[in-house]
Amino acid sequence: MAAAACNKGRWAVGPLARANSTYTNNALKPRYDALVIGGGHNGLVAAAYLQKGGVKTAVLERRHVLGGAAVSEEIFPGFHFSRCSYLLSLFRPHIYKNLELKKHGLNVYMRDPHAFTPMLEEGVQGAPPRSLTLGSDLAMNLKEISKFSQKDAKVYKDFILYLEKLSDSIQPLLDAPPVNIPGLTAGPLRKRLAASKTLLPVIKCGLKLGKNIPDFYNIVTAPILKILNQWFESEPLKATLATDAVIGAMTSPSNPGSGYVLLHHVMGELEDEKGAWGYVEGGMGGLSKAIANAAMSHGVDIFTEKEVDQVLVDSNGAAKGVVLKDGTEIFSKVVLSNATPYVTFKKLTPQSALTPEFIKAVDQIDYTSPVTKINVAVDKLPNFLAAPTPDNKPGPHHQCSIHLNCESVEVLEAAYIEGMNGRPSSRPMLEMTIPSVLDPTLAPSGCHVVSLFTQFTPYYIEGRDWTDQEKEAYADTVFDWVEKYAPGFKSSVVGRDILTPPDLERIFGLTGGNIFHGSMSLDQLYLSRPLPFVSDYRSPIKGLYLCGSGAHPGGGVMGSAGWNAALTAMGDLKSY
Repeated sequence: MAAAACNKGRWAVGPLARANSTYTNNALKPRYDALVIGGGHNGLVAAAYLQKGGVKTAVLERRHVLGGAAVSEEIFPGFHFSRCSYLLSLFRPHIYKNLELKKHGLNVYMRDPHAFTPMLEEGVQGAPPRSLTLGSDLAMNLKEISKFSQKDAKVYKDFILYLEKLSDSIQPLLDAPPVNIPGLTAGPLRKRLAASKTLLPVIKCGLKLGKNIPDFYNIVTAPILKILNQWFESEPLKATLATDAVIGAMTSPSNPGSGYVLLHHVMGELEDEKGAWGYVEGGMGGLSKAIANAAMSHGVDIFTEKEVDQVLVDSNGAAKGVVLKDGTEIFSKVVLSNATPYVTFKKLTPQSALTPEFIKAVDQIDYTSPVTKINVAVDKLPNFLAAPTPDNKPGPHHQCSIHLNCESVEVLEAAYIEGMNGRPSSRPMLEMTIPSVLDPTLAPSGCHVVSLFTQFTPYYIEGRDWTDQEKEAYADTVFDWVEKYAPGFKSSVVGRDILTPPDLERIFGLTGGNIFHGSMSLDQLYLSRPLPFVSDYRSPIKGLYLCGSGAHPGGGVMGSAGWNAALTAMGDLKSY
């Protein structure tokens, strides 16, 4: 299909690609050993490991398509989008290999370079405006940084080594439940000794950190701007790095705790390359499909369009299954919820089975989100003033995360303040990706899919719901800014899908529109995720577990929460 065949004019969101309500060929049984609520990536990982462990498992997905936030959808004819999450890096390597995801259809396009930050400025003597491009080539990185600061170029390698040291040290914490404090401090000696095993990941982490423990404490608790100011002087470099400290979070580079968000985003590994990010072929739903295929190969039953209405709780206060919206009851020994903690405990769990104190605590979990995601179909590539490609052929920078309105930390701070004051940012922070540059399966020939991950937008506009006109006006603002960097962008648009925080909540079940299933703030991490007394995947309801990103280690397409929850549930089943 030639580029000229792309339909011109703006499309509304078209009918989405449909899937069969039964993902497997098996009929839904009245009883299983385990039920997983939600077919997001963590739920699918949990199901795969439960079934591998001999626990007969079924997955019940509310929507017509699998994947939760890691989903692919054909929003406009011929254009396939990673509609919510859009990049792969944080997925745990041992799960990747153990479930043989490549064998089950996963294909990843590696990106290099990784980041492109063009400037809004007049080029000197007819030259293009400056830009900053960063990738895996250290020599190229230093040359790029030298455009802005020779001093920064000299210390950049040391900074990367510093981040790698810290992120590598905390790896043991990701693949194990948090320390069992109640088990260590109460009960018979035998149980306390058993609980002491949960200290091992912390000990490994401490040994790896060694003399770097103060550095780890500093980056976890400090504003990322404080850290960056200790290393660098050039604003484009600081702002580019700071975007990973605020991405998906209603925070600013000046706020304490933003340093951890940066660390969380650099701890990934893809195809044995640390810190690398890539595009999943066919969109992020390709990952979910591969996990589902792996799960089904072990015998998991997976069903779409099976919305759970409530968790069934017996007279002893233990989970015994679920009831669907259509009234169908399905029984099980354990239930794992891939929904957010709020949805799990406020909407799916009978409130009479929970204490008022627990319900109050659930109400206080922070789900504040700054994100509006805009998926765009275009009939030609954006042509950036800072890196011209007038022939519509992609340059290296087109495969990057393209950071717009990121020339300085001051610009990010101003955007944050507007969002916190209840107004969409007038100069929003924009992260643009164009996965079709590497993956030709996503769009018709010559055309492309563009993802715009934008901040900062509130859930309510000055205390009231968004109107359709305000959604369109905000998207227009975003497109106006893109146009400044890449003239002609607006005329290339053939369709757009605007997802404000309420839309992300409504469509994907993300409470508050928060992509992490709860803010990644210091008070909602590790022992306090999602709550200080519910951090080991178990809930106050015996046999009901959290397996989504609202549990440790938190957000991102990691799979760790699903893995840890499955192991916890299997261990408990053996003791029943």
